[in-house]
Amino acid sequence: MMSLRKSHIAAALFAISLVGSAGAQTETTAADNGEFVPSVGQSGKDVIWVPTPQALVDRMLDMAKLTPEDRLVDLGSGDGRTVITAAKRGAKARGIEYNPDMVALSKSAALREGVSDLATFEQADIFESDFSEATIVTLFLLPGLNLRLKPILLDMKPGTQVVSNSFTMGDWEPDETGEAEDCANYCVAYRWTVPAKVAGSWKTSDGELTLTQTFQMVEGSLRKGNDTVPIADGRLDGEQFHFKAGNDEYRVRISDKQMQGAVNGQDGWKATLAAAQ
Repeated sequence: MMSLRKSHIAAALFAISLVGSAGAQTETTAADNGEFVPSVGQSGKDVIWVPTPQALVDRMLDMAKLTPEDRLVDLGSGDGRTVITAAKRGAKARGIEYNPDMVALSKSAALREGVSDLATFEQADIFESDFSEATIVTLFLLPGLNLRLKPILLDMKPGTQVVSNSFTMGDWEPDETGEAEDCANYCVAYRWTVPAKVAGSWKTSDGELTLTQTFQMVEGSLRKGNDTVPIADGRLDGEQFHFKAGNDEYRVRISDKQMQGAVNGQDGWKATLAAAQ
């Protein structure tokens, strides 16, 4: 789902007017059943509602590499389609939505689709909710809301996947950009992997690794004895850290203030965090 400020209503309504008959059929069925029928552009808590195209829902879950072992949380879950789609793939999924009518609609849809045991919904403010259990977070919000969420997301467990429809996270560059096929509007998604925190000084068996970090990008230097060399190509992928120093290539995993991994393919290299930044 996407929440839009009222200044975006005209553009959103024009875009959704191009959506095909499948959406109209869904609304007609819901109306015939006497359920609440959401309308594109309906007002919410400082926002309006626009649905995510199903083609992009599928693409977003593919980008996150969703498996039945994952725990997905959709922030601003709207009519519940992302949560229900994830549940159909076997994952436990939870939607957090402020509008109680949308929550009731989503619960009915999950029951109708036979996934109410895996797909759950709650009426709540996303900024007052705990979703730290998620291994995947999906969202379709405006840039300003994404920026408010960014520090919360960056404090989640390293390796958590964050996938956003249409809008980015400011200076936090996405790890992947994807586009859905057979999709008319709001068809681009961005994926980030929450990086481990590595900034600081790390003691090695024969020296010191000093790092600075900008999200998943890492710079710094490695001292061995009297020699200090800058690191190059430093990049984090969750808990996995890859960098080069001189002629050596390092691939390590970060856990509990420890780095362990391989240098030039040879296992056994270790470092311990001495002072975090």
